[in-house]
Amino acid sequence: MACVNPDGTLSESAKAILLVLKEAKTPEEISRIIDQPLFKVRSALRDLTTANMVQEIQGKFQITEEGLKVIS
Repeated sequence: MACVNPDGTLSESAKAILLVLKEAKTPEEISRIIDQPLFKVRSALRDLTTANMVQEIQGKFQITEEGLKVIS
């Protein structure tokens, strides 16, 4: 699951993850909510964390200010 398309926009899966992260959630919760396999969610979370769009706090992920800018 590539989070960023060749034109620099976010993939639909990445957008879906960001939208559910307005409240902190575990990867397992995200997987259930967006109906994607856990391995794909974890991969996307790594990419989104590297891009500073999400942050992990005590095993849960939450959208950052940068992530909010991207989806607004």
